[in-house]
Amino acid sequence: MTIFNEHFLLQSDTAQKLYFDYAAGLPIIDYHNHLPPDQIAIDKKFETLTEIWLKGDHYKWRAMRTLGVNEQYITGNTSDEEKFLAWARCVPLTLRNPLFHWTHMELKNPFGINHYLNEDSAAAIYKNGNEQLSGNGFSTRSLLQHFNVEMACTTDDPCDDLAHHKKIAADSVFTKVLPGFRPDKFLMIENHEVFIHYIVTLESLTGIDIIDFEALVNALQQRVNYFHQAGCRISDHGLSIMPSVTVMDTGMHAELGKLLKQRSNSHFPYAENFRGTLLLELCKMYEAKGWVQQFHLGAIRNNNSRMFAKLGADIGFDSIGNFNHALALSGFLNELDKTNQLTKTIFYNLNPSDNEVFATMAGNFNDGSVKGKIQFGSGWWFLDQLDGMTKQLNTLSSMGIISTFVGMLTDSRSFLSFPRHDYFRRLVCNLFGSEMDNGILPNDDQWVGSIIKDICYRNAKQYFNL
Repeated sequence: MTIFNEHFLLQSDTAQKLYFDYAAGLPIIDYHNHLPPDQIAIDKKFETLTEIWLKGDHYKWRAMRTLGVNEQYITGNTSDEEKFLAWARCVPLTLRNPLFHWTHMELKNPFGINHYLNEDSAAAIYKNGNEQLSGNGFSTRSLLQHFNVEMACTTDDPCDDLAHHKKIAADSVFTKVLPGFRPDKFLMIENHEVFIHYIVTLESLTGIDIIDFEALVNALQQRVNYFHQAGCRISDHGLSIMPSVTVMDTGMHAELGKLLKQRSNSHFPYAENFRGTLLLELCKMYEAKGWVQQFHLGAIRNNNSRMFAKLGADIGFDSIGNFNHALALSGFLNELDKTNQLTKTIFYNLNPSDNEVFATMAGNFNDGSVKGKIQFGSGWWFLDQLDGMTKQLNTLSSMGIISTFVGMLTDSRSFLSFPRHDYFRRLVCNLFGSEMDNGILPNDDQWVGSIIKDICYRNAKQYFNL
């Protein structure tokens, strides 16, 4: 047996009561993930544990490289079984990294495997897992239902036709699977080749000749309308830092017009002005539709240029940045708030040294119109582990109102990542339970338990109008 029993992380009777009576059975609202909607549309079944569990998981890849595993066993062309065995040999060496917890929680649920994964157990666990995957109950839709996922919001390109989402909706799947609008590539004008490619694609979709800023805004408005009709109610943006300026003068507009008309590989010297001005227009569109907007801030991506050239993006070579967020974030939110066009907003911080900045910034723009309108989002990426989540919860509690928090998300590409919600819920119950035991909070489990329910489920359900 392992440490991952029913009382895992619950260090007192009070914590256990909070968890089992108020948190454990709640549905999951996973309002930001990177699940592939095409796999849900066809109700895909997976052949091996490697396919469902290791492929695309840059958390595991990063750890394997650190432990000296050759790339051929990570993203290379070795067999699925060889890759799984390579990961299994790594797992015992991941103690105190969240991967050790996640790995065994995901083996226990949904596979019911209650053994530590290591070199000795790997072959039997691989065989057991593969046999279960071949049976009923492990297709993408079945897994969503198994984990009681009420809503899952994917991350989608504005040029996507959303055909997979339409099929999912038509099939009346147990889980409401909604698209999320992610326009990052239209904001990164520095990446000229990709930017122009997307402009051409957007033109073909909308029938609009994109020869100036106004035409680009009109074309994107058309896509926002299209996404809205398909059920989208959430946007998302991955930025290192919020734009510090939100205006373009006549000369800048003229330069942009030349670029859009000529489609030449020329440098645009006003990228920050363009990004801020276009993002401001997009955020006004979101407010008009009643969407929630999300900003994931603070990452330095693709640090290793050699590996980026070899393998591409999102393969485990990103890290935490040390940006000066306060003024840019404040200025951008204020620009929207001036005209009462600031919609419900969640911003996520990647550097724990900035937690207090983000937590207090939310309070500047909560105006009483909506409970918890501006949210300091959950610990994400490098911070969705016990220490990172605890720091986020403590900072939000001290400098905001934790009872309005919309809770956890997976931010994952894997259909096995939903135990992260359970991880979060156990942490929350233990955090509140320990303070009840120590006389810091009232020893009233109904009072505290109701807030636990809000944080783990009910606030998100209300916030996203489900």
